[in-house]
Amino acid sequence: MIRAVFFDLDGTLTDSEPIHFEAFNAALAESGLQIARADYFSKLIGFNDRDVFSYVLEERGVAPDSARIAKLIESKHQVVERLIATRELLYPGAAGFVRKCAERFPLMLVTGALRAEAEQILRRAQLRELFLDIIAAEDAEFGKPAPDGFNAALGRIGFILRQRDPVLPEQVMVVEDTPAGIDAAHRAGMKVLAVCNTAGADALNEADLVRSSLAETELDDVLRHFART
Repeated sequence: MIRAVFFDLDGTLTDSEPIHFEAFNAALAESGLQIARADYFSKLIGFNDRDVFSYVLEERGVAPDSARIAKLIESKHQVVERLIATRELLYPGAAGFVRKCAERFPLMLVTGALRAEAEQILRRAQLRELFLDIIAAEDAEFGKPAPDGFNAALGRIGFILRQRDPVLPEQVMVVEDTPAGIDAAHRAGMKVLAVCNTAGADALNEADLVRSSLAETELDDVLRHFART
């Protein structure tokens, strides 16, 4: 039985991965580095800023020291903040699916984005009030595919709701769009609904259920599927 829903943000609710790709390269340009589009969307999508910058620097033989990484993250954030303020990012059907879930379940957002970016996107989409809280990049020691973010969200939802019968990992449905996110949720003991916004169904076949988009996903159908598994 599903009792809570945790959503990823970038690539799941919002078509924001192209913005992150653009912003990564804008920040790296200061060091004369770039990420190839094919590399980003095949290897790095779903990872947080720290892990992406560390990967790129190490691959280029540059020491990924904490001060350098922090400067790159701040530079990227400034670009992302400017871009998301001027673009409509929600996928068709995403807001409606979130609202249907919120009518029946407590919601959490678990994202590799910075908290300020997630807050900005959700408030602009008038969805922020539907989420109990956000677990962002700053809140997890290790990003996806590590389960830290989902574990933190489960602890947070328990603290907020203070239920005598706490939500168990297997009672959480996670909505994700990347193999890294699916792996992280499964490592946290949760069920996964994957949507094919940034990857094909074959790449997401480790999810418990795969749908082409949230616009074509009926919540009752999904719940019936998870009730049988």
